[in-house]
Amino acid sequence: METTATILETAQQRAREMGLPYKGALLPIEAYRVLQESMQAQLVDVRSRAELDWVGRIPGATEIELRSYPGMHPNPGFLDQLAGQVDKSLPVLFICRSGARSNQAAAIASEADFTDCYNILEGFEGDKDESGHRGSASGWKAAGLPWVQS
Repeated sequence: METTATILETAQQRAREMGLPYKGALLPIEAYRVLQESMQAQLVDVRSRAELDWVGRIPGATEIELRSYPGMHPNPGFLDQLAGQVDKSLPVLFICRSGARSNQAAAIASEADFTDCYNILEGFEGDKDESGHRGSASGWKAAGLPWVQS
């Protein structure tokens, strides 16, 4: 069984291979294992309030919008909110719908001296399936990880 350390090493190697500007890239199941086994790891969900309300939430996640619905305008207070709610010296795992905004959030945070940032690849809902729907092909929900609906 993989340890948290080996999972993070794999994520860091993946980030180097992908040329990412932050420490690591985790698959949803890897992120869940890290969150379960490390009291220090912090999960930040950067989806909009509308997504959280309509699609579902991850219990225990810190919720800070990167972009706000409607219009998906950038949240000008993102970094201040992040700095006020998480410890920048500890691992911060970012998640969004499909991995794009969380990629952006991890990059922004890394530039702002958050030294231990990870993106959760595939995000909460993952890619669209053959029917054009999210939530069953990949991502946190499809992996059967804990979440709740409003």
